[in-house]
Amino acid sequence: MSGIRATHELHARRFSRNLGVAVALAVFVAIVFALTVVKVKRGDPLQGFDHVARPGMEVSGS
Repeated sequence: MSGIRATHELHARRFSRNLGVAVALAVFVAIVFALTVVKVKRGDPLQGFDHVARPGMEVSGS
């Protein structure tokens, strides 16, 4: 066995880069979650755009 070795500089850079990607992903997920919560609490229509005409989605008054 070679024993315990010091962490190589490449591993430190890779960890830093992976940590940055993880933080960016967590921020993105938090933003999507927050927007979803706000939309549900406001009671906006939950129907999406799927290329089908839906009378319930039409804006009245125009």
